[in-house]
Parts: sequence; C-alpha cells; structure tokens
Amino acid sequence: MPSTTSEPDPFDAIVDAPFDSALSERYLVYALSTITARSLPDLRDGLKPVHRRLLWAMRQLKLNPTDAFKKSARVVGDVIGKYHPHGDASVYDAMVRLAQDWSLRYPLVEGQGNFGNVDGDNAAAYRYTEARLTRTAMLLMAGLDEGTVAFVPTYNGEDEEPEIFPGLFPNLLANGASGIAVGMATNIPSHNVTEIVDATLLLIENPAVEHAQLMEVFHGPDFPTGGVVVDSPAVISAAYESGRGSIRVRGRFSTGKGEDGAWEDTGIEKLGSGQWQLVVSEIPYMVQKSKLIEQIAALIADKKLPILEDVRDESDEAIRIVLVPKSRNVDPELLKESLYRLTDLETRFGLNLNVLDAHRTPGVLGLKLLLQEWVIAQIDILLRRSRHRLEKIAARLELLEGYIIAYLNLDRIIEIIRTEDEPKTVMMAEFGLTDRQAEAILNMRLRSLRKLEEMELRKERDELLAEKEELEKLLDSPARQRTRLKRDLNALRKEYGPETALGRRRTSIAEAAPTREFNMDAMIEKEPVTVILSAKGWIRAAKGHVPLDGDFKFKEGDGPAFALHAQTTDKLLVAADNGRFYTLGADKLPGARGFGEPIRTMVDIDPEAQIVAILPWKAKGQLLLASNTGRGFTAEMDELLAETRKGRGVVSTKPGVRLTHVREIAPEHDHVAVIGDNRKLVIFALSEVPILAKGQGVTLQRYKDGGMADLVTLRFEDGLIWTMGGESGRVRVEKDLLPWKVARGAAGRLPPNGFPRDNKF
Repeated sequence: MPSTTSEPDPFDAIVDAPFDSALSERYLVYALSTITARSLPDLRDGLKPVHRRLLWAMRQLKLNPTDAFKKSARVVGDVIGKYHPHGDASVYDAMVRLAQDWSLRYPLVEGQGNFGNVDGDNAAAYRYTEARLTRTAMLLMAGLDEGTVAFVPTYNGEDEEPEIFPGLFPNLLANGASGIAVGMATNIPSHNVTEIVDATLLLIENPAVEHAQLMEVFHGPDFPTGGVVVDSPAVISAAYESGRGSIRVRGRFSTGKGEDGAWEDTGIEKLGSGQWQLVVSEIPYMVQKSKLIEQIAALIADKKLPILEDVRDESDEAIRIVLVPKSRNVDPELLKESLYRLTDLETRFGLNLNVLDAHRTPGVLGLKLLLQEWVIAQIDILLRRSRHRLEKIAARLELLEGYIIAYLNLDRIIEIIRTEDEPKTVMMAEFGLTDRQAEAILNMRLRSLRKLEEMELRKERDELLAEKEELEKLLDSPARQRTRLKRDLNALRKEYGPETALGRRRTSIAEAAPTREFNMDAMIEKEPVTVILSAKGWIRAAKGHVPLDGDFKFKEGDGPAFALHAQTTDKLLVAADNGRFYTLGADKLPGARGFGEPIRTMVDIDPEAQIVAILPWKAKGQLLLASNTGRGFTAEMDELLAETRKGRGVVSTKPGVRLTHVREIAPEHDHVAVIGDNRKLVIFALSEVPILAKGQGVTLQRYKDGGMADLVTLRFEDGLIWTMGGESGRVRVEKDLLPWKVARGAAGRLPPNGFPRDNKF
C-alpha cells in the first residue's frame, strides 16, 4: 500500500526566477560586502576589518609594547580562527605591512625578524618572525574597556569584536589606506599627525573655517619614504577640497643634511678634479628600490640615457643610489630632469578620499568634511566614555554608602551575621541597605575590616561625587566637550610633535620649477660613423668615416648593399619598396666588430619587402620618390620620420607597383631628369612635381613598354653630368639640355651620345 506520509519533494524548493534579476541581486550583495566589509577603511579609525581584527587579536594576546614578542604564527592563527575566516597568507601579508616603516608612516606593529625591505623582498614565513603592538596602536585602541564602542559577534557567534577602535589617534589620514572594491576604490596618502591635529583644532575653534585656511596648516602628504611633492599649493589644495586629484612625488637628491639640519638638495657629491656624482637618498612612495635601479640600468644598456655612465646601489639602512655621469661636463639638472621623465624617480599618487562614514556609507569626502565627520565621531566616543564612567561611579558610590553604614554599625553587623539565619534580610530591614550593598558587606573578608576607615571611605566618596559632577557638566555642555577634545588633541600633538623623531615631517612640499624643454637626442655624443647595410639586411656602424668602398666583411652568401657616412646624432630614414619609411637612431646601431644585427629586429619591415634606400634625415630636407611605373612626388623629410617600429606608409603601392627610387633634392636643384627602360630621357622643372605627405604621385614620364630606369635632380644651368665608363673616373657634361626639356609626363627622346648603356645617371 502507498505510504500516507510522503517525503517532501526537493523540486518544490526550486524557484523559477529570471536569470538577470537573480544574478543582479546576488552580485549586489557581493558588491556591498566587498565595499563595506573588505576594501574601504572606516572614517573613524581608518582601518579595514582585517587590520582591526589583527590588532584586536594581538591585544587579546597581551602583545603590548612593553611585553615580550610572540610568534607571528600565533597571531595569524588567532585571527583566522576567531575573527577573520580567510587565508593565512592574506592575513600575514596585512600584518607585515602594518610593521613596515616604509609602508606605514606610523607603524602599528613592531616586528622582530625579516619583515621584507624597500627593495620589494618578501618577509620571512610567519613561523620565523615575531611581533607586538606599537605605542601608536595602543593609542588607537585606547578606551576599548570604557564602553566607548559597540561590540559585535564574530563570524561564528562564539566571541565578540569591536565595531571600531575608539582611540584619538587620527589613523585614517596619518597612515592612509588603499583598496579596490566593486565599482569604487580608495587611495589615501599618509600625513603628518601635527598637521592633522592643527587642522582639526582650527575646525573645532571655527566650524565655518574655509578650506584655504585649513590648507595653511595642512600642507599635504607626508610619505614614510620621504621624497618631495612638487605640485603647486593650488593643485594640492584643489585635490583635498574635492577629495580627488593627482599629486606628483619625486625622489630626493641629497648627500645628507648640513650643519643647520637642512637637506642639501642638490645631491651633487664632489670627487675632486672636477668629477662629481649624484646621490639619491629618498625614493617616491611605493616604488621598489631594486626596480628603480633596474629601470635606470636598462636606460644605460639601451643607450636611451647616454649622459649617464653607471648606477650603483650603495644602500645600507639608509637609501643611497649613486649615479655616475658620462663626463664632468654633463649638466646635473639635465640629468635629473631626464631621470624624472624616464624612470619612477617621479611618480603620481592618485588621491581618492573614498571612505565609510559613521553610517557605513561609502563616499568621497573633501578634507574639511572628513575632519568634521571625525570630530563628530570623537565627541560621540567622548560622550560614551563619560556615560560609562558615570555608571561605574554610581555603582561604586552605592557600595561606598553601604560600607560607611557598616563601619558606623560594625558591632551590630557582626552580631547579625553571627546570630541570624537570614542576615542579609535583617541587615536590609534594619539599616535600609540595598540588596547589592548587603551582598557586598556579606562578601567581605575579615581582613578587609581594617580597610573600613570612615575617613578613607568618605574621601573616596567625595572624589567620586566631584568627578560625577564634572562628567554631568561635560555631558550637558557642547562647549566643554570641544574644550576636552582640544585638550586631548594637544596632548597627542606633543607626543607626535615636529621635534620628535617619529613626528618630524619627512616629505618636503616644494613646487618644482617649470619643466625644462629638451630633446633627448641632444644628449647623444656626436661622433662620426660609417653605416653598412648588407644585401640580406644586416646593419652595423663602424666608428669614424672610413672609405665607403672599403673591404667590409660579410657573412657567407651575403654582400654589400648600402654604405654611408653619418653622425651618431643622426636619424636614419630607411625606405622599403612597399612604400613604407622607417626610422633608426645612428647611435643605437651595433658596432662593426661582427656582422651587425638584422635590421628587421629593430624595425618591423615586411618579410617580402626589399630595402631601396637608407640615408640620414635632415631638417627641412626634401626627397624625390618614384615608383617603377614612372609616378612620383616630392616628400618633406620631416614628414617621413616614424615614431614606432611599424614605420610610416608614404608611397601608396598596389600589385606590380613598388617604390624604386629615393633621391635627395639639393637646395639649388631646379629640374628633374628621368630615363626609362626604353632609353628615352625627359627633363622638366622640379616645380611641376607636387609636394605630398602620402599617395601615388603624378606621372613623371610616359611609357608604352617597360618602366622607369633612373631619375636625378639637377640645376639646369650646370647641365647633365654622368660618369664615363672604365676606371678613369672621368665625367662628361652635356650643357645643352633644351632638346630634352619638356613638360612633365612626356615620352622623351634618346639621351645624348655617350650616355651609359645601363641607363643610370
């Protein structure tokens, strides 16, 4: 028989819902969780949950600054076991960062062991390192036992953790924060505590204070690695007013501090005989020293910074990067500017003051609004602490009143305890004691009777009553609350003042001079070279101007194609028969000790394309470009320079058409001579050839059969000059060119007697 009670059908629990709405709802929950519980710091204590849980766990382990260190593994284990159910690696990485004095302006953890370095090396595993809290962390957590903040259950409900830390230390701005959430991010630099306190005091004194007045005492970032902020005060102020902006940070060139304590910011270290070197003593925030040195070394190796000879890392505990110039005649400022431009010695810090406010709502706040919110939070903590203290005072006063009654009636109290079955009830009825007072008297030990001295009890009661009165006045008076907060802030300022080692400003705020306009090519040392390009595309540069018909060595099966004299400062234009032009720096060519290197490793020339010309670029120079079909145009050399390896398309080609002739036009030339494969010659005015940036050009000579054999530019008055055959080196000149002078595009007529049979000028 079928069962009367049927099992529930699991398919009844399936909900039919549109995929897009189900996905969006779930993604929204994830996004909100990432924003509020992972990536953005809380405005009140400047911490993300992982950092807060780390410090809370260390406090629970009693890792105070005066106590012994404990293994980092112990801390990480407690954090992931009790408070933060995530990977141990992520928790340990967060803890390591809190201990690095080049990552945090005011470290919250004191590490013992290898906690990494500014080169970017990782910390040792957590089984090797030890840690404890710093004085700053204790200040941030001060008041946790005084009812100042709410405690919330941990993820498994077995324990409790504080919602925020109540301390007065302004951690959000002092140590900064960075994080990427879903659809938003935050990036807050560190600042100097003295300046934060001064700006807050201004705001407390005058809630209507202008942003410009705040910026008079709040100067900008104070990075743990020092450096120099080189933006103008107006740019910095605008960034802090809106909560978003970009701040330029440079490393510091310095050989240390002078006798007056000021930085010697030139960074030039004299070596004698006029020699010198530059010393970098500080690098921009979040730049790894090893990566920066690699960048500079790569510039030297690639000859992109020819005025720099060498870079050395002579750092110990202090950073010392030594830069050796190519010669003592190098301009130090030019070297600095080029390093700023080409390396991470200058970086940009993207300011984004995106935080969670007291209601856990994310938002980008300007400096004034952020400080206002923080002051409100601190006053709320002050009120909570005061109310909690009042409750403690009330409870203690109740007991003191009971003890005084007991002292005055000590013999009767002892008699009641000895004779009565229910002494508590009798005492309460006879002396008017509360249940709590009677219980406290009954719980006293005999040895405590000696403490029941009326004067001491009354003195303590009077002190508590006076404290109670002060606290009640504080709770009733916003002015007193502000005064109390100012007093506490001034005490904090003394501890982190500019005269202390930790409080002294590290980052200078100094607007940079206008950027010097300079051409990197101007730094190349000018030397003569002879450029040799083989038939198979291997290129090299021999030092000096050697004879172009010299006995150059080539690989087996290869041979000469082009040779020319140039300077290392020259840019070389390379033309391929597909109509594209490429640019090479003569200083970047390989030496001539070997066979050179394939030119195709330097520029992206099509494998099928053939090189038809290579020549030095000249400012305002012109070239005559022509294809095998007899079409051509004039091109400005300035328009032929290519910025990338792919070159620049100049002559438009199609199947059967290719660029074959590239001729430099001398300034004095006014005519063009063209000869075809059919041995017909035409001469026409150069002005008839248009100047184009790109295209096929116009018809220079018309052919029935064959194509163009050669062309040349000339001055009409000088006539047509060509070299005679044989090794005599004699030349012939044809002065009378009128028989061949026609309009551009004509067919032409046979050349003068004696013109070379190969139809080459």
